[in-house]
Amino acid sequence: MTDAIPENNNAQTLKQDAHWLEWLKIVGLVYLLLVAVSLIGSGFKLAAGVHAKELFAFASNPIAGIVVGTVATALIQSSSTVTSIIVGLVAGGLPVSIAIPMIMGANIGTTITNTIVSLGHIRQVDEFRRAFSAATIHDFFNLMAVAIFLPLEIMFGLLEKTAYAASEILAGGGSMSMSGFNFMKALVKPPIKLLSDNVFSVFPSVLSGILMITLGVLTIFLVIRFIGKLLKTLMVGRAKGILHSAVGRGPISGIASGSIVTVLVQSSSTTTSLIVPLAGSGVFTLRQIYPFTLGANIGTTITALLAATAVTGEYAIFALEIALVHLLYNTCAVLVIYGTPVLREIPIWCAEHLAEAATKNKLYVAAYISLVFFVVPLVLISGSTLLGY
Repeated sequence: MTDAIPENNNAQTLKQDAHWLEWLKIVGLVYLLLVAVSLIGSGFKLAAGVHAKELFAFASNPIAGIVVGTVATALIQSSSTVTSIIVGLVAGGLPVSIAIPMIMGANIGTTITNTIVSLGHIRQVDEFRRAFSAATIHDFFNLMAVAIFLPLEIMFGLLEKTAYAASEILAGGGSMSMSGFNFMKALVKPPIKLLSDNVFSVFPSVLSGILMITLGVLTIFLVIRFIGKLLKTLMVGRAKGILHSAVGRGPISGIASGSIVTVLVQSSSTTTSLIVPLAGSGVFTLRQIYPFTLGANIGTTITALLAATAVTGEYAIFALEIALVHLLYNTCAVLVIYGTPVLREIPIWCAEHLAEAATKNKLYVAAYISLVFFVVPLVLISGSTLLGY
């Protein structure tokens, strides 16, 4: 008996040491994320120079911007990765007005994960109906948000103007450099300088810039993936605890818990994927999980905000601006759509009716995924191009 106590203590100590090691890995990965975003910005400046806007002329059409964000996120399966890349591009000179529709599209693209998860219940009719409606309510909400806010943004530039005003305050009152985050320059500059001076300097400037962008994008993709895995190991158990204790307590609690869980696991796809099986099994109703998915939209903006802190120089304020646009857009969408009773019911009605149709004929599932995430975006961008928009 006396030997068991030291063994238990040793096991506990090893477990704590392992946790500390995992957290240190996360810190290192976050640093790599900051370096990668800065690398994209530097590479974009080098490759495009003063022609950054012309380089992205294909996305100057808002519909094209939404398609880029939607398809990229649907393929990569990570809105955090896509929004971090967008922050890096803005840091390199991509105009904020072009980046805003991309951010909106990323919100749509990330919802495909929920739909895929719901297919795990496809053999049980009732479970599949509940799971599929829980998955697609997120889709319909994000589609509604784009339908409402994109026209307003085109006409009045509300998000862009508000975010710019806020970024001026945070960055130090109208200065074109993020003076409040200057310590980040010292952190990310050494590896960027090492790479640009010793690795990429042997290539022509345009090719060098492209290679830097490519390396930055690949690094972000891998970092987000590994951070997600580590955080799932450390936090998913706690995240499930938050789900059970908070989701069913009301809309405000649901939104707050969705935001918190997403910040913990650094992935809105993971957050909403956690809730879909619970909805499928009948633990939570569609109305209970609805606000939770909205909280996931808000929580996922932390990655872009973190990425923006890595940016310095003349475009730094714009990198912070696009990150704030992401936060404002998702927050305002929740306030406007969920806060208005008539609008609040539309995603519920659409999700329930689509789920009913999908349980009767599974072809609706394939048609829905293909149409929303691939066919319709391509038709829209082709149509807008033919019309000369």
